This record gives sequence, C-alpha cells and structure tokens, in this order.
Amino acid sequence: METDLLTLAIVCPLVFLGGLVDAIAGGGGLITLPAYLMAGVPAHLAIGTNKLSSGLGMAMSTWRLYRGGFIDMRLALVPIVSAFVGSLAGARGALLVPESVFEIILIALLPIAAVAVMRKKTLEPDVHAISPERQRRLLALCAFACGAYDGFYGPGAGTFMLILFSAAAHLAVRDAAGQMKITNFSSGLAAFLMFAMAGEVDWVLGFAAGAFGIAGHYIGAGLVLKNGSKIVRPIIGVVLLMLFAKTAWNYFAGQP
Repeated sequence: METDLLTLAIVCPLVFLGGLVDAIAGGGGLITLPAYLMAGVPAHLAIGTNKLSSGLGMAMSTWRLYRGGFIDMRLALVPIVSAFVGSLAGARGALLVPESVFEIILIALLPIAAVAVMRKKTLEPDVHAISPERQRRLLALCAFACGAYDGFYGPGAGTFMLILFSAAAHLAVRDAAGQMKITNFSSGLAAFLMFAMAGEVDWVLGFAAGAFGIAGHYIGAGLVLKNGSKIVRPIIGVVLLMLFAKTAWNYFAGQP
C-alpha cells in the first residue's frame, strides 16, 4: 500500500493520542487501530502496522518507567515470558474461535471491571498482603491470561493487566503500571512478529506513525511518574467505557 499525506494526516495525530493514553493505563489501541481503518488501510494490514507503531511507542514508555524505578526486572522476567507465550497461543486460538463469542464475554465483563476500578481499594491494594512467591505466581498467571487476550482480540489488554497486577497481585499502582508496560510490550511483540511474517505490515506508515507514538508514550509515562493513581484511575475508567462501547457496537451491528 502506498502511503500518502492524507493517510499520515489522519493516522499520526491519533497515534500520538493513543500513545498518551496507552502509556498511562493501556488501551491505546482503541484509538490507534480505528485511525488506520479510518484512513482506508485494509484490516489485517492495519492490525499489523498498528502493532509496529504501538510497539515503538511502548518501548519508549517502558524505558522511561524503567529509568523512573517502576520496573523490577527480577519480578518482570517470568510475566514477560508468560505474556509472550500467551499471546502466541491467543493468536492461534483466534483462528479457531469466532470473535463474536469473545465479544459476548467482554460485554458482560467490562461493566464489572469498571465498577471494580472505581472502588478505592482496587488500585490501592495492601502491598504486603501476600508473599513474594505468591505474588510472582499471580503475576505470571495474569500475564499469560492477558497475553492470550492480546493475541486473540487485543483492545484494552494493557488495561486489564494493570487492573490485575494491582488488584490480584497487590502491586502499588505505579509499580503495576511499570510491570504492565513491559509485559504488554512482550505480548504485543509476539503478535507483531506473527503479522510481520505474514507480510501484513506497512513499514513506511508504521515507522512514521511510530514516531508520533513515541512522543505520546513519552509524555504519558511522565504523567504516570508524577501523578500515580490520581491520573491512572480516571483514564482506566474512560478506556473501559470506550472498549465496552466499541465491543457492543461491533457485536450488535453485526447481528441480522
């Protein structure tokens, strides 16, 4: 596909905005993927190219959060591997299970997740409530599940990781944001490799949009470093609302 100025004008600003949101609470794909489709990029090519541009941006926010001390690599190693394997398994499963089945599950699940996030204790867990060994096991399990979702369907995967890392594995919210970012980068990388091997990546458009994604992720990661849960909680609520609206629209619009 030939990349023209109109395509860049539509995609690049929205990739910047998606990167900003994604760095804070995940879910940037709810903005960036529709941007590619709106610009007329074919669906599979849009997904693969979006994985490239979002991956470049995610690398920036991951690095910034690491430099800020919010990523413990010793704790992150197993979740990184779990998310990568889960994403590969999810992508394979996507070939076997109709997407509409997963959409029904999401429509039921998302309002519950939104209510949980709005509860004060969900993102303010007792960080000493569980042992380090149990915390590592929970992180690995949550990473695998969210990685499988990322490979199978995708939108909001980082948001679900952040919620589970905080609520289930009892990480402080800013630590959860850091661990989520590097883990989500791993699951996104697995999905990107599969699309790249299938030839479904527009490299020129992906790298151009990726530059804007890097800028958005850089600013978003800075907001996380400064404001912690004060900025994360409302952004998660907005992302979940967007995901619910998008999923419900896709499902009911496709019904006869």
